[in-house]
Amino acid sequence: MIEVLSVTEKDLDVKLKLRKANIAVIGLGYVGLPLAVGFAEADIQVTGYDIDEMRVQEINQGRSHILDVANQVLQPLVKKGKLAASHDFSNLRNDDVIFICVPTPFTKAKDPDISYIESAAIAVSEVLRPEQLIVLQSTTFPGTTMEIVRPILEKSGLRAGIDFYLAFSPERIDPGNKNYSAKNTPKIVGGMDEKSTKLACEVFEFLMNKKDIHPVSSPGVAEMCKLLENSFRSVNIALVNELAMLCYRMKLDVFEVIDAAATKPFGYMPFYPGPGVGGHCIPVDPYYLSWKAREYNFYTNFIELAAEVNQGMPLYAINRLAEILNFNGKAIRNSRILIMGVTFKKNIPDTRNSPAIEMLQILLERGADVSYTDPFVLTLHLGESDHPAQNKESHEMHSVKIDEDLLRTCDCVLIAVPHDRFDLKQVVEHSSLVFDTVNATGKIIGRSSDKIHKL
Repeated sequence: MIEVLSVTEKDLDVKLKLRKANIAVIGLGYVGLPLAVGFAEADIQVTGYDIDEMRVQEINQGRSHILDVANQVLQPLVKKGKLAASHDFSNLRNDDVIFICVPTPFTKAKDPDISYIESAAIAVSEVLRPEQLIVLQSTTFPGTTMEIVRPILEKSGLRAGIDFYLAFSPERIDPGNKNYSAKNTPKIVGGMDEKSTKLACEVFEFLMNKKDIHPVSSPGVAEMCKLLENSFRSVNIALVNELAMLCYRMKLDVFEVIDAAATKPFGYMPFYPGPGVGGHCIPVDPYYLSWKAREYNFYTNFIELAAEVNQGMPLYAINRLAEILNFNGKAIRNSRILIMGVTFKKNIPDTRNSPAIEMLQILLERGADVSYTDPFVLTLHLGESDHPAQNKESHEMHSVKIDEDLLRTCDCVLIAVPHDRFDLKQVVEHSSLVFDTVNATGKIIGRSSDKIHKL
């Protein structure tokens, strides 16, 4: 017997129940592409949209530009027609659920740059039709969904909550994480009304268990949740970065101190110092929050101070390097420095806001003879970084291959990112001087070595 539906199949909730909803993902980067692949693997029809025509072409050929999506995963989905990429945004009218996963950087003045969100919303508004759900995933300040995206969408003549649905669900992608992905990381969902929240939760049920989907009362709560998560990390990293500076003056090993504190089974979790914070979230999100707070005559001094400490770590690290070289009878100028790793974290090719690149720039400006090695970044285009402080004169560098001769001829090896592919035993054995900013050598040589210096 065929079930007779009481409502038309044009209604979004019915399409979701029948798994006939088409999904669109705007922005096929580190957030959007894994999301699109996740839905396609769940046997949902997905179209990804991007303004980068080369990226669109590569994806349609089954070639992924990010490490978290393997070609052998992408290719079958493209071949079966479950996932396609396009730069023709007029086709959005054919999609039922539209995710906006575009970048949200900051300006040189540390103000939010939501121009990508606005452009995506305009593209959607031009083809918006009834019974579509729009879900913003880009990290942004509280109020973006309702105060900026909603008015743009309503320029179509349609009304949010009546003709179409709107929600915010923050991305929680951790590039390179082998344990958590778009399919098993708990999702926060905040719709503009009860129906929008319900529909957005149903969409995410295609990806994950219902128990991992956490609805909240509004888009604002979901937007603030994301900023809290990353401000929490920023503040705690800043705390241990300051502690590292103090421990150096007190001739204490900050990493030993942290490891000792980590033996406490309650009320403490370890964070570790380093030459700065990178990626899209931690260097950016606190500034989004502090910028929005000023609208309410509120100043997030604590959060801004943490961001200031973290932003100053690359310069602090280079000043420490200058001190180390000086004690060994050398100046930074004309010293041969090898930087190991230029990504923002280990085992990924992502260089966004990388503190290693900022350190490299500072060394070049001080006249050092700098080279770098990174198996994930074979060519580095300086001056083209997302980090405002790195927008210097543009030139190209290439990763060098580590061998014993290179290590012996370097005045110092600076370990910035401890990729697993690095042979740190070789580095320690054949280098005359090592500046280990991330305690990568700690497990190899213990806590004492004349040639190894820590942050």
